[in-house]
Amino acid sequence: MTIKAITFDIDDTLWDNAPVMARLEPAHYQWLDDQIHHAQRVPLDEYMRRRQAFSEAHPDVRGDHTEVRRRVLHQIVREQGIEEPLATQLTERAIHYMLALRHQIEPYEESEALLETLSKRYPLAVITNGNVDMRRLPLGRHFDAIFNAGELGMSKPSPKVFHAALAALGDDIRPEDAIHVGDSWAHDALAAHGAGMKAAWIDVHDQHHECPEGVYRLNHVRELPALLAQLNGDA
Repeated sequence: MTIKAITFDIDDTLWDNAPVMARLEPAHYQWLDDQIHHAQRVPLDEYMRRRQAFSEAHPDVRGDHTEVRRRVLHQIVREQGIEEPLATQLTERAIHYMLALRHQIEPYEESEALLETLSKRYPLAVITNGNVDMRRLPLGRHFDAIFNAGELGMSKPSPKVFHAALAALGDDIRPEDAIHVGDSWAHDALAAHGAGMKAAWIDVHDQHHECPEGVYRLNHVRELPALLAQLNGDA
């Protein structure tokens, strides 16, 4: 058994995403409140509830988290009696600020060296349902292909997104020759397994699911080299 390519989830795989979101959610909403003074009428938790409801009602954009935020924020702005084009302008400024905050991440201390080493041996791809654009981050230089759900119009757990990533990495790479690395049991581990790939599941929440054959539980991405050595017969 030889691994020929690796695909990566990024949030909670290459960095801890909780601090990013804890900062982002109130900060960009406060920015908008500073402009239109709406948060007493539509508090942050209501904004978050509306996003969830919008995603459920609009499966066509469910995987595009930025677009979901944009549409819900625009609706909230219009509810305050703000007319166009100002409503759209304020919405876009809030989204711009949100995305700036979204990219203020701190990779795990192992991530840079890990990707540097792996990229010398394997073609690497990003597959994310999030709205971080790896091309904006220093880590992005290690990847040969980057797939964001919002850009593709499809998202994990669809096998199509995994197969598209592998096709971008090489015509000769079959799903069984590749491994996906990610923290979500449903969207990474089981999804990649369902697409015919192997999966390195980063169990950051200590869920301890029983792994089917071809799915390997890890505690942290730093354990990935040992797993690859095992799968490649190098150990």
